[in-house]
Amino acid sequence: MAQRAEPILVTTDVFQMGNIKWKQFNIDTSNASSSPPKPLLIFTPTVPGSYPVILFCHGFSLRNSYYSELLGHIASHGFIIVAPQLCWSVRSMLEPGDEVKFAGKVVDWLAEEGLQPLLPENVEAKLDKLVLSGHSKGGKTVFAVALGYAKTNLKFSALVGIDPVAGPCKSCETFPPILTGMSQSFNLNIPIVVIGTGLGPEKANFFIPPCAPDGVNHKEFFNKCKPPCAHFVATEYGHMDMLDDVTPGLIGSILSNCICKDGKGPRDLMRRTVGGLVVAFLRAQLNGLWKDFNAVLANPNLAPTKLDDVVYVPA
Repeated sequence: MAQRAEPILVTTDVFQMGNIKWKQFNIDTSNASSSPPKPLLIFTPTVPGSYPVILFCHGFSLRNSYYSELLGHIASHGFIIVAPQLCWSVRSMLEPGDEVKFAGKVVDWLAEEGLQPLLPENVEAKLDKLVLSGHSKGGKTVFAVALGYAKTNLKFSALVGIDPVAGPCKSCETFPPILTGMSQSFNLNIPIVVIGTGLGPEKANFFIPPCAPDGVNHKEFFNKCKPPCAHFVATEYGHMDMLDDVTPGLIGSILSNCICKDGKGPRDLMRRTVGGLVVAFLRAQLNGLWKDFNAVLANPNLAPTKLDDVVYVPA
């Protein structure tokens, strides 16, 4: 169990929207002043200060904008988030490893001071506290980047996998294959949290396979992590339930609402759960502020949704 440096409180604010004002904006590759390698959706506090940076990678064939509510929740607690649009459609299936390569290019764009000039006045990006995060296939993407499949010029301080998926089945993992070896085989010495869903391994209907199948989902990713690492499972929610309620377009609506089995409760509860866990974990690991994280470990019922398999293995 985690070390508890201070008394456990019975309430925590991480599951509510934070009090830091923020804004979001898009930057295209044609932007003359910054020229990012991929289109970006950026969330930034507008209150002067120095903030950690999170690189967030979306899931397979999803839009980065589908995560606006979740990412806004995290930004409101004092984080800058850069969410590239890595791939759209089946192109990522035809060009294996393309998403990993471009995620690495975005990291190098950050290192080359591409982000700082875009931020509000007196808001500083703390690139010495750079976090990798991703959902679904994007979760695997950031693990692959951290493992060195994309060479980057910045070091990473933490990793957040949100219901990561490595492929359609254990014998057909997408490139690059990383779920190899035994327990704790990931050669990573950074804090990692893996947040899974209870309904991800279940089929939405008879014809469509599960979106987060056993053998390639959050359980396997956590099993490969070395301490310090944490694991939470939102038992009653599904693989897409942290997305926005409305995902524009026919394809977005189908992917968000029809392909994966979803939970019966409001998505807002799932978004607040995931956002709160991310904030609590990063506060602890980046800033040494353990109050919220320890509170959730001691009493998972503080979360808006039911949490099972709550584990923290300290270094």
